[in-house]
Amino acid sequence: MRVVVQRCKRAEVTVDGTSVGRIDHGLMLLVGITHEDTEQDAVYIADKVSGLRIFEDEAGKMNHSVLETGGQILSVSQFTLYGDCRKGKRPNFMSAARPEIAKPLYDKFNELLRAKGLQVETGSFGEMMDVSLTNWGPVTLIIDSK
Repeated sequence: MRVVVQRCKRAEVTVDGTSVGRIDHGLMLLVGITHEDTEQDAVYIADKVSGLRIFEDEAGKMNHSVLETGGQILSVSQFTLYGDCRKGKRPNFMSAARPEIAKPLYDKFNELLRAKGLQVETGSFGEMMDVSLTNWGPVTLIIDSK
C-alpha cells in the first residue's frame, strides 16, 4: 500500500458536483493498493497514519498525532499512485490492484482507522472525483508498506 498523507485545515471530495466526503482539521489521504498487498499492509499503514506526529504542540514542534488533536480523516482511493512512468510518456498501471482486490482492502483500511476512534470520511471508490483541500504547512508525506 502507498498513501500520500496531507495535513489539512479542510478537505472535500465531490462526485458530479455533490459532496460525498468532507472534513475540517485533519489528514487527507490518497490511498493506492497494489496486487501484492494484504490485510497486514492495511494494518501497518493504519497504525502509521494514526500515530504520525505531524501536528504542532504548544512549542511549535510536530509532536501530536491526528488522534491526539481530535482531527478527522478524508480517505480517497487513488490507483494512479501505482502508475509507472519510467518508460514512455503514458503511465503503466499494471502494479495497481484490480478493483475486486483493492476495494475490500481499502474498506478494511478505513475500518481499521475508525476502530482507533477516528472519524473517517471517504470518496466514492472507482468514481471520477474532484478533491480539494487546504494543505496546512504544507505538510505532505508518502508512506509505503513495503
